[in-house]
Amino acid sequence: MSSPNSHSARSARFWWAGRETVTDQNNATGCYPRAPWVAVGAVVFKDDRVLLVRRGKAPARGQWAIPGGSVLLGETLQAAAEREIWEETGIRIAAGKPVYTFDVVDRDAKNRIRYHYVIVDLEATYRSGAVRPGDDALEARWVTAHELNEMEVSPPTRQLLSRHYAFGSEAQGDI
Repeated sequence: MSSPNSHSARSARFWWAGRETVTDQNNATGCYPRAPWVAVGAVVFKDDRVLLVRRGKAPARGQWAIPGGSVLLGETLQAAAEREIWEETGIRIAAGKPVYTFDVVDRDAKNRIRYHYVIVDLEATYRSGAVRPGDDALEARWVTAHELNEMEVSPPTRQLLSRHYAFGSEAQGDI
């Protein structure tokens, strides 16, 4: 592997949060990953409501989704979920076992991969805290199954909640 200081005339390598990316100097759109990034989410219920965030960043920017984020080097899935949910929503949880895994791959106009996330959603138990958006969440709130059906929810979140928890409807608008 090259060092952080090596580069060619066409591309430069960057290390961000332990992830190597490459920037094409002829393309101003940004960095391209060398490998998938691992992320976690936590499915948290309280009083027949699920904890969701409206995402401020890709993937699923502007959509409601299970809260979560990146796993740091050396961090367990459970520790990452507990940290990310605290940072993103102000809620303390006890993360449990994985319940859903999926990929999100985004390509640019030249079919190069802009990002590839492998996302592992974990079951979690609410411990304490009042919901507040933080980190990269535009909004955070507890959502009923009926409210979920009327919201713009990311397809993986809708599928997870419908199939694994019989919560809400799988198709947006189906009540």
